[in-house]
Amino acid sequence: MTKTQYYVATSLDGFIATEDDSLDWLFSLGDTTDTGYPAFIAEVGALAMGSVTYEWILRHADHVVAETGSPWPYVCPTWVFSRRELPSIAGADIRFVQGDVRPVHADMSKVAGAKNIWIVGGGELAGQFYDAGLLDEVIVHVGSVTLGKGKPLFPRRVTNPPFRLIAARQVGAGFAELRYEVPQRQAASVP
Repeated sequence: MTKTQYYVATSLDGFIATEDDSLDWLFSLGDTTDTGYPAFIAEVGALAMGSVTYEWILRHADHVVAETGSPWPYVCPTWVFSRRELPSIAGADIRFVQGDVRPVHADMSKVAGAKNIWIVGGGELAGQFYDAGLLDEVIVHVGSVTLGKGKPLFPRRVTNPPFRLIAARQVGAGFAELRYEVPQRQAASVP
């Protein structure tokens, strides 16, 4: 069964990036091959990404090429949510969209087939999928650093019902990997 998953890393104090969108704190904590990422990405058939995350990839093309061998690190079709016109990356299956996540999610589900949908980033985009009742799972790697301020992990209040912890494990000396099931709830109405 296809799941929509928010797979992300965060600081101990709940930030996924610094206020200027730096991820330098993350790269100092270890190698993604030591995490559950290889198994996770093998089950992904479509990606949703916010414009800030997409622009980070564009700005750090040298780093992306060094890590993956390509300026675009994903083989799955990717839907980039943006209100602005952004450049495409040659050879990448990128679809620029805006607005309500529900019709986009329907398209993503068709393309993903039996595989999962990954909400790559950021927290606000994951929150929109949550608001629409479309988020099934949150997989978060909590890093052993604090940032003090920055881009929040999940800028929503989730208290009733709370996420349900289904797995926790240590990943190296720098991360705890937590997997949460998102209880099904009624989607919020769209104004």
